[in-house]
Amino acid sequence: MRIFTSFRRLMKGEQLVLSILALVVGTLVGAMAIVFREGLLLIQKLGYGSSDEAVHYFLQTLPAWHLILVPTLGGLLIGLFVYRFMPDRRSLGVADVIDAAAFHDGRMSARSGFKAALVNVASLGCGASLGREGPVVHMGATIGSWLTRVLHLRRSAARTLLGCGVASAVAASFNAPLAGALFAHEVALGHYALTAFAPIVLASVSGTILTRLYFGHDVAFLIPAHEIASFLEFPAFALLGVCAGVLSVLVVRSVGFTQQFVRAARIPVWGRPALAGLAVGVMSVGYPEVVGVGYGAMNDALYEVYSWSLLSQLLAVKAVLVVICLAFGFGGGVFSPALFLGAMLGGAFGLTATAILPDLSSGHGAYTLVGMGAVAAAMLGAPISTTLIIFELTGDYELTIAVMVASVIASMIADHAQGGSFFGWQLRQRGLSHRWGREVNLLRSLKVGDVMSRQFATVMPDEPISRLREKLVNAPYSELFVLDDAGKLVGTITLADLRHAAFDPNIGDDVTAIKLARAKPPALCREDSIEYAIRLMEQTGEEHLPVVANTEDRLMIGFVHEKDAMMAYNRALLELHGEERGDAPPKLF
Repeated sequence: MRIFTSFRRLMKGEQLVLSILALVVGTLVGAMAIVFREGLLLIQKLGYGSSDEAVHYFLQTLPAWHLILVPTLGGLLIGLFVYRFMPDRRSLGVADVIDAAAFHDGRMSARSGFKAALVNVASLGCGASLGREGPVVHMGATIGSWLTRVLHLRRSAARTLLGCGVASAVAASFNAPLAGALFAHEVALGHYALTAFAPIVLASVSGTILTRLYFGHDVAFLIPAHEIASFLEFPAFALLGVCAGVLSVLVVRSVGFTQQFVRAARIPVWGRPALAGLAVGVMSVGYPEVVGVGYGAMNDALYEVYSWSLLSQLLAVKAVLVVICLAFGFGGGVFSPALFLGAMLGGAFGLTATAILPDLSSGHGAYTLVGMGAVAAAMLGAPISTTLIIFELTGDYELTIAVMVASVIASMIADHAQGGSFFGWQLRQRGLSHRWGREVNLLRSLKVGDVMSRQFATVMPDEPISRLREKLVNAPYSELFVLDDAGKLVGTITLADLRHAAFDPNIGDDVTAIKLARAKPPALCREDSIEYAIRLMEQTGEEHLPVVANTEDRLMIGFVHEKDAMMAYNRALLELHGEERGDAPPKLF
């Protein structure tokens, strides 16, 4: 505690301190992104014998039994680990980060985050047809949340450091600091808080610098030069955006249908990843490009190596495997799969467009890049971030405009057809929605224990009515709480409950509190949200409710008035809006 006290004394400029913490988070996340990537390649080396990003070339030399055995056996081990050690017996990802930012004040479990990282790195290393960016984002957010808990920071600072972790993770994955900063605001936090922008940018830059020092200045993809042949080509890019949006919707809905099938078939949780691994192994015999993250195959598509037939086949096979891997519980994200599907869709579309109007075509490599951005924007719900990623990868302004057009159209289709991104769909499956608005989320984040009053009037069950008359006059809000010898709440008494008996001199002291009290009154617990408290008040018609330690022993510890609950919510809302406008720096402690 002395360390924390000294630390607080040094903190005179909270925004400066938050920026320093952002640099710390960004650097830690950049380092962990390097460890994650190297760990993935190490497991890949152990399983397949190659640590090359373009592993699909090496896989062509392996026998079929090897290609099938590695993901199947890996899936079995991962399934057993998930069943035994993971919360809710599932892997974790970006949706959990959004959940933490929206509903849990940016708080995440470091232990669960570490176990999720193990599941994800093992899944991708043994060939799961998913992506590494989502797991790195979850890991980055976990690091930001861990530092928040260690330093006992407040809610606003916690959300900011969570965003810092997300920004650094995306920037480190794509060597794209601008996109990382925007992704943290656009997807993870769901808003653009001015006071959080500077720390998130610093974290994004620090993560990029560290990974560039380790991996060099090469970006995630080797992008050939492209030039837009004519602005008359933009209707084709718009049509590609329509196709990308439809593809995104089909993939997301297929995941839901497949999950329903898995549950209906009662396939055990521990065995599901093994079945997904078997599917990956079988398909990899003919299509090794679909194994793992797939960056090598995406680079081939960008350099126009594949034919229309192979592009179409890889699109179909990858889509099926992505659905199976997600529905059957393999660890991994959807960022790389979205880019892969977009690359194959864009390449096939570009070859068709070039064949129809060769003089107006920029080459199907350009369509490949546009398709990558469009599908990723629709599935991630991040058209701004994905457009910036393409711009940082290419530096081509005209091509970036094409990506923007296709991404916006694809995102609109996904939003209309399924209500937004894949992450939003995942949250809705859990009964949550980040679109309820930050006000509702704020109501859920405020707890009864934060606003309850400990000043309340109590009586014993056997107290006579004469004593009740005296206490009711001076009781807060004219209500008495009847407690037994152990402090257990057994009833409440108000003036309305006593009616004429309260001041009728003809009623003697043989009438006691327990005879007049309302038995088993509605009560709240300290951990209940203000949203629940207000809803319970509306249902019962009560303006104030008692607070008990738990519902079993009903030991009374306080009470909440509707006015106090609404005032606390209003103060928190004003503070939140002030942070977003940049009126004042966020309070750290």
